[in-house]
Amino acid sequence: MDNDTVKRIDELFKHHIGVLSEDFQHKFDLVIEGHKMLNEKVDRLEGRMDRLETKVDGIAADLAAHRADTEAHHGVYRVKEG
Repeated sequence: MDNDTVKRIDELFKHHIGVLSEDFQHKFDLVIEGHKMLNEKVDRLEGRMDRLETKVDGIAADLAAHRADTEAHHGVYRVKEG
């Protein structure tokens, strides 16, 4: 092989490595973007779950108060376990 052929092979190799590097960086950027979107969705879900938990706690408290009230009025209301 002469010197020009070696230089041409070296240039082609560097070009190929550059293309692969750009492709890898693009794919890596897509993965990062996907993780950011997933993180935002998880944050929104956590917020909705917190609001749901607050609602469930409120309903449980209302039911406990209602049950205590109905058990206090034996002659009018009666709670029967089924």
